Amino acid sequence: MYVPLTALNEGEAGVVVDIQGGPNARAKLVAMGIAPGVTVKVIKGRGPGPMIIAVGSSRIAIGWGIARKILVRRV
Repeated sequence: MYVPLTALNEGEAGVVVDIQGGPNARAKLVAMGIAPGVTVKVIKGRGPGPMIIAVGSSRIAIGWGIARKILVRRV
């Protein structure tokens, strides 16, 4: 079952299966290393401010709106 990235709890990981944004949003995320097949882990998934995720050894802050467009499969 696929869920938006925002459905994962802090500490949970998921494999990106699709990005539902337009071409600009997709290109920006791919440039940051967030692409189908990549495993992402939620570092900060609650509270004010952006969502913080781990992609490999990098930490990336993304807004909630774009995070909702990233579909993942829980691992």
